[in-house]
Amino acid sequence: MSFPLLTATAVLPAIGAIATAAVPAAKRTAAKWLALLFSLATLVLAIVVLVRFDPDGDRYQLTESHAWIADFGVRYELGVDGIAVALIALTALLIPFIVLAGWHDADPLETGNKRWRPTQGFFALILAVEAMVIISFEATDVFLFYIFFEAMLIPLYFLIGGFGDRAHEHGEETAATQRSYAAVKFLLYNLAGGLIMLAAVIGLYVVAGNFSLPEIAEARANGSLDMATNTERWLFLGFFLAFAVKAPLWPLHTWLPNAMQESTAPVAVLITAVVDKVGTFAMLRFCLGLFPEASKWATPAVLVLAVISIIYGALLAVGQRDIKRLIAYASISHFGFIIMGIFAMTSQGQSGATLYMVNHGISTAVLMLIAGFLISRRGSRLIADFGGVQKVAPVLAGTFLIGGLATLSLPGLAPFVSEFLVLVGTFTRYPVIGIIATFGIVLAALYTLVLYQRTMTGPVRPEVSAMPDLRVREIAVVAPLVVLLVFLGVYPKPLTDVVNPAVKHTMSDVQKQDPRPEVEAAK
Repeated sequence: MSFPLLTATAVLPAIGAIATAAVPAAKRTAAKWLALLFSLATLVLAIVVLVRFDPDGDRYQLTESHAWIADFGVRYELGVDGIAVALIALTALLIPFIVLAGWHDADPLETGNKRWRPTQGFFALILAVEAMVIISFEATDVFLFYIFFEAMLIPLYFLIGGFGDRAHEHGEETAATQRSYAAVKFLLYNLAGGLIMLAAVIGLYVVAGNFSLPEIAEARANGSLDMATNTERWLFLGFFLAFAVKAPLWPLHTWLPNAMQESTAPVAVLITAVVDKVGTFAMLRFCLGLFPEASKWATPAVLVLAVISIIYGALLAVGQRDIKRLIAYASISHFGFIIMGIFAMTSQGQSGATLYMVNHGISTAVLMLIAGFLISRRGSRLIADFGGVQKVAPVLAGTFLIGGLATLSLPGLAPFVSEFLVLVGTFTRYPVIGIIATFGIVLAALYTLVLYQRTMTGPVRPEVSAMPDLRVREIAVVAPLVVLLVFLGVYPKPLTDVVNPAVKHTMSDVQKQDPRPEVEAAK
């Protein structure tokens, strides 16, 4: 029996969560180091998964399959393709930086009669989310995926509601109320989508007789499973709505700005750079894999929603007064690009969408974590409360600029490659949608450069005149991510080599081929 590598990659952070939570309350520093150690060990296992994965091999590799709830056809079934491997690597990479960035975010702080929750709980919940996200990327049994797709909401609820941002202009009592509101809104939106998906999961079992994604796909390919058109469309909608909430896609997005605004910066990164990727990943794996004809039927409507997300998110980002809300609306715009690339039904679009998931995770982590360091120094999230920071903290301002330039997809930084592929892949099949989406690039330049101008340039405000520059721990958080942004911006081949074969399988699922160019290349 081979070593269950995929199980170990998901179980290790879960064990870390339990161990961290069990550390005595007086040993806060020990709990932090323990969480960091387990996150680094998980990263090592994720690298092993990446090394052992053969892009030219079978579609699902490192597979594990065991009977679980036999009476209902539920199996503990894991397997990864290139897309899953890339996102597992992203998740495992970001968690150690999230832990380091949040090193003091949950330290005890007296606020009247209230006290922050134990430090141990903060880091244990982060590791618990990591475990659930990783197994969601690995699960090839639909019911197993559903369980962890929903279960990750619980630790996130407590991270948002119990460990919110301390920088609040209206005092702790109002801050606690708003954190509670954001956490409940996050939970209700995602639970509603999950309940609709549960009905679709049950319907899928009634139609297919099992929950195994590879078996269902094989049955569809050989003709032994033939879903009625209306049945497939209703099942697709049940899955897609849940994923669209998680993604988030307009108009199901409204929980994200509240959640990111009220969370600490590391938790905001956890939400938008890690957890939300489960939604877009699931569109590729489950919507297109299980319901190819319904996916093609829904494509025009999904593309319209995606391009609305792109423009709407960018426009609202331009008008934001709060730094975190600006980054949240920018992320909604970026997720519109990802979903547009998925449903463009071209290999360039889907490769670009997958690269976008990874590159957006890295660039958003840089921008949001630097924003968190900035906010913690000033004690305010409002853009108007800053000015002239680059004169007193040049390293902080410089890394903030790099994160912003990556957000607007500057050539030479990683997001440019993915955004370019998405636009090319969309334009070849849906030129009008592609043209409209390009306005999102212009708006991204506007909100990013305006944000930098108003916070970093101009006269030094008295409140920021004594602001310290980045400390060693903070540099250790952002410097490797900045290096990765540049590396993947100039040399994305290692990532595309892993992703492209999986995209070919997805294109085969929906029986789509890339449009032929109107002008043949000269021979």
